[in-house]
Amino acid sequence: MPGVIPLPTELNVNVTPSAQYRLTIRVKIDERSGMLGEVTDTISQAGGMVVAVDLVEASSEHTVRDIVIDAANRAHWSSILQEISALAGAQVIDTIDRTFLLHVGGKIEQHNKHPLKTRDDLSMTYTPGVARVCTAIKDDPDKAFQYTIKRNTVAVVSDGTAVLGLGDIGPAAAMPVMEGKACLFKEFAGVDAFPICLDTKDTDEIVRAVKLIAPGFGGINLEDISAPRCFEIEERLKQELDIPVFHDDQHGTAVVVMAALLNAVKLTGRRLEDLKVLVIGLGAAGVAVTKIMLQAGVSQIIGADSQGAVHTARADYQNGTMTQIKRWYAEATNPEGRAGSPAEVIDGADLVVGLSGARALPVDALAKMNKDAMVFAMANPNPEVVPEDAAPYVRIMATGRSDYPNQINNVLCFPGIFRGALDVRAKKITEEMKIAAAHAIADIVTDSELREDYIIPSVFNRDVAPAVAAAVAEQARLSGMALAGPQVGFAHSDKLTSVAPNQGDSGPRFKHPS
Repeated sequence: MPGVIPLPTELNVNVTPSAQYRLTIRVKIDERSGMLGEVTDTISQAGGMVVAVDLVEASSEHTVRDIVIDAANRAHWSSILQEISALAGAQVIDTIDRTFLLHVGGKIEQHNKHPLKTRDDLSMTYTPGVARVCTAIKDDPDKAFQYTIKRNTVAVVSDGTAVLGLGDIGPAAAMPVMEGKACLFKEFAGVDAFPICLDTKDTDEIVRAVKLIAPGFGGINLEDISAPRCFEIEERLKQELDIPVFHDDQHGTAVVVMAALLNAVKLTGRRLEDLKVLVIGLGAAGVAVTKIMLQAGVSQIIGADSQGAVHTARADYQNGTMTQIKRWYAEATNPEGRAGSPAEVIDGADLVVGLSGARALPVDALAKMNKDAMVFAMANPNPEVVPEDAAPYVRIMATGRSDYPNQINNVLCFPGIFRGALDVRAKKITEEMKIAAAHAIADIVTDSELREDYIIPSVFNRDVAPAVAAAVAEQARLSGMALAGPQVGFAHSDKLTSVAPNQGDSGPRFKHPS
């Protein structure tokens, strides 16, 4: 184990313990009755949560134990360690940060699907047999979907400029997030995803790099690329590639917001067409959420950025300094041209969607909303309004956090979206496919289950990804976005006929002709 971690002491510890701050503390404890209980009681009294206690060594004089705890933050660790060290008969020997330990060496690795134990195995997997497969693909490039990993692989591409709540931290620092995304793809949808972090912020270079690596992938998931470049990068790649391109920060968020909204309006007896909506924060997610709501029939939307409500009479629109995507926003929303801060334009709203930052909206402004107000405050880790403070004003509350009900999380969307697109070899992921995905997520929550604190399924509900995949695949077929699936079998065999792979199959299967 590494040495004791130096810890800052300035952070507030009055926060709920979380697994992200899980610490293993190696403690030498005098061997006397009740001493271990004193140590664990001290941890609990300091606000820590004891997860596990393991014996490392024992003698007649002392024991050494590894005590795993959850804390609120690094300062909380410091407080707990100080309390343990103050006990007579207890000595902290070592500590280890369990989150960092989980990331040692990365979180993903490659595994072979077939054994390599004999000369025959080698001759079929590699030279000389592989040349026959290469030649077949050269003669018919479409066979790459049949005989390579392309049929089930997604590139998770980032430049590290808009990572989580961290901002522009660069491509190397972005890798743990992209690896995590790959873990989620595999766990929830059986999709093999690879993190690709590019050391450039240049739009043209990113587009070119993705185009150059595209032959090895069945889809492209753009991730954590800052606005407004992300809009141009996605649009250009969608036009120039024949595989689906999906910017999850935009569309994954939008799909899950729409799923939550479908159930929220059902519960409150509203119609999408009648909603009045305020969107706070007009980065990638805010724009995409607005677009999907417009596509679904919501027409009364006001969007607010750091300068207040966006409209065509605003100075930056008039003088031409407003970005292209904001100009579109001004023209597509807020037909009344309402101006002011979010708190000044919230009156009469049925729904507030927050995609900005902590406490971006004064809680008392919620009193201006319509009856049975709905608030989706998704800034992480601290939402635009705290649910406890919003409770007197709001009927339905959702956040991006896992420690509150109604967590709006992209993992409900992107694994199933790509699973469905890959299964039918969709050329693109269309707005109609996104709407279909939103309905599939919403429908997981049955009418009998639907309530204020359960409008969206859990991220661990294993029914979600298959339902999304099926809905996306069906919509792709209906819209003509699905290509004919690759036939699997020997191209030149007169003894075997091919069968299409089942969803999620790891490889080709064959059957004899009847």
